[in-house]
Amino acid sequence: MDTNRGRLTKDGIRIHDPSDFAGMHRAGELAARILDEIAEHVVVGQTTGRLDELITEWVEAAGATSATIGYKGYEHASCISVNHVVCHGIPGGKVLKDGDILNIDVTVIVDGWFGDTSRMYVAGRLSRKAERLIQVTHDALFKGIEAVKPGNTFGDIGHAIQSFVEGNRMSVVRDFCGHGLGRVFHAPPNVLHYGRPGTGPVLEEGMFFTIEPMVNLGRPETKVLADDWTAVTRDKSLSAQFEHSVGVTADGADIFTLSPKGLFHPTWAALG
Repeated sequence: MDTNRGRLTKDGIRIHDPSDFAGMHRAGELAARILDEIAEHVVVGQTTGRLDELITEWVEAAGATSATIGYKGYEHASCISVNHVVCHGIPGGKVLKDGDILNIDVTVIVDGWFGDTSRMYVAGRLSRKAERLIQVTHDALFKGIEAVKPGNTFGDIGHAIQSFVEGNRMSVVRDFCGHGLGRVFHAPPNVLHYGRPGTGPVLEEGMFFTIEPMVNLGRPETKVLADDWTAVTRDKSLSAQFEHSVGVTADGADIFTLSPKGLFHPTWAALG
């Protein structure tokens, strides 16, 4: 399979052909559909391990491949990050309690294309502070996506996110970032969720990448636990994250990972 179609910019960022957008939509739609289906299983008393088992089953049933199983020794089809876990939470025996918030991150491979997305969920009743954190994080992602168009820079994306988050008296995690993808899981560029306008590589039509801001109620610092995967807030404050995979079009962004059921924002869960 040819993984080298299109050209590379001077920054090493691949410019994909217009025909490549269809492959990214297929992969992104499956990843988003899986996150739609898992929603009803995020309930008090459920384990994160069982959620991952279901996700694994659905990836296999779709005839797709999990991008994370076997990646650098990782053994699961999802990362599930609860409360103060920022990202890369490992599914296991943790039982969800009333009021827990969690990010579920899934990446699938469909016909060689990678679909990568994550969103927030709540088990039981959502607290006011958690609700506000989730809302700000969700809106920050879309502030970043609004900055995606040819001629803008990656610094414009980061600035849009950072200024919105900090304007709401929360902090943007610096230690992790979005990334290029396509027929590979991770590729240039690093998509920072903070920055200065006009800095960084210039956006061009045909670039594919993720935007996935992690936002903390407290300070931005994180630490990685002894398992070498799980990243947590140093001050134990709550953290949230939303992620879409996007492609740059002639006049903006094409979002590959839109929720088929309109469940990307978890407000509906809190209303039950």
